[in-house]
Amino acid sequence: MSAPPPIVHHPAFRAEMPAGHRFPMDKFSRLAALLEAEGVAGPDGFARPEPVEVETLCLAHSEDYVRGVIELSLPPDVVRRIGMPNTESVANRARAATGGTLLAARLALEHGVACNTAGGSHHAAAEAGAGFCVFNDVAVAARRLLAEGAISKALVVDLDVHQGDGTARIFEGDSSVFTFSMHAEKNFPHRKASGDLDVELPDGTDDRAYLEKLEAILPALLVSVRPDIVFFNAGVDPHADDKLGRLALTDEGLARREAYVLGACLSSEIPVVGVIGGGYDANIDRLAARHAILHRTAKSLYSL
Repeated sequence: MSAPPPIVHHPAFRAEMPAGHRFPMDKFSRLAALLEAEGVAGPDGFARPEPVEVETLCLAHSEDYVRGVIELSLPPDVVRRIGMPNTESVANRARAATGGTLLAARLALEHGVACNTAGGSHHAAAEAGAGFCVFNDVAVAARRLLAEGAISKALVVDLDVHQGDGTARIFEGDSSVFTFSMHAEKNFPHRKASGDLDVELPDGTDDRAYLEKLEAILPALLVSVRPDIVFFNAGVDPHADDKLGRLALTDEGLARREAYVLGACLSSEIPVVGVIGGGYDANIDRLAARHAILHRTAKSLYSL
């Protein structure tokens, strides 16, 4: 395996936002530029996804909600809960990012590992989005692959600092997808969902404690669940400097986390797709470099 693993990107990942909005939308274009500059994307560049179709979105979301997003007719309270404007640019971004995770999942099944430069919108539930999440890209991608018969079992390993509550609610009672979320106990959302496995961490959890907990869980989970694919939400908001996190990981700790998750899947010959999840550092260059750890790590492991 000498070529870099596939990386998915689309210019639409960066939506136009009101001036001063607190979501760091520029991180997507900055991440792509960084990966290109470092050669991580490979000589053929990025794989470019198609915006996901309404029919596919409705595998994980209600048709009323999907139509509301696309036709720009969401009720004000839903728009407020999402935290992003209901505009054509934001809707196009949500469809492109979801298509990106679906393409990355297909490429992971083919190559063993693939990463999106967006995705991880895990607060979006079936009936509505929330917490900067419009469509739940991982849920949509999993449901599409299940519907096609490409997989029969998926495992979600969600290591964003916030619980993947939308994902847990979408797959509640669905044994074809196992949801594992390890997150800060006292962070958003205040009303947690009940996933298949939820691990709540105290404020200030550092690299060593975090990785010890992860290493005690993941290998047994891969054996017991026996997934055909793993969706890895590699949110960087557990970092000590993240303004919306409450944990205390370092860049080195994130790199060790990424290497551990990707390595465990690859050594078990389980295809793994990485999505970038949350990250809210005010310094966009620093934030993009932090998200790039996922893609750099995938490349280093893939070429071994």
